[in-house]
Amino acid sequence: VQLVESGGGLVEAGGSLRLSCAASGLTFSRYDMGWFRQAPGKEREFVAGGSTSYADSVKGRFTISRDNAKNIVYLQMNNLKPEDTAVYYCAAGRSQFTTIFSGRDCGSWGQGTQVTVSS
Repeated sequence: VQLVESGGGLVEAGGSLRLSCAASGLTFSRYDMGWFRQAPGKEREFVAGGSTSYADSVKGRFTISRDNAKNIVYLQMNNLKPEDTAVYYCAAGRSQFTTIFSGRDCGSWGQGTQVTVSS
């Protein structure tokens, strides 16, 4: 399984970014996908999973979606805040029957993409 993120960058507070994660090596439509992030000096945290699960800190601002025809999962991030600065990772569920709520539910990870939000 290979997961490749893209779309990170530097943005001002209040701005938007859309992250993409291209997946290969798995039957994409059968796997739950999620997004996580890790800020400097902090542990990795769950951001979004499936189509409806979000961390409280991003609810109403971030949206996860997927295109099963293209094997891509997206994370649309609006109204970005400096505290959103982190490396963002996409992940695939541990099995076809796994719903992602935490890192323990994931079997494959991307290499990460840096998101930096300036104040």
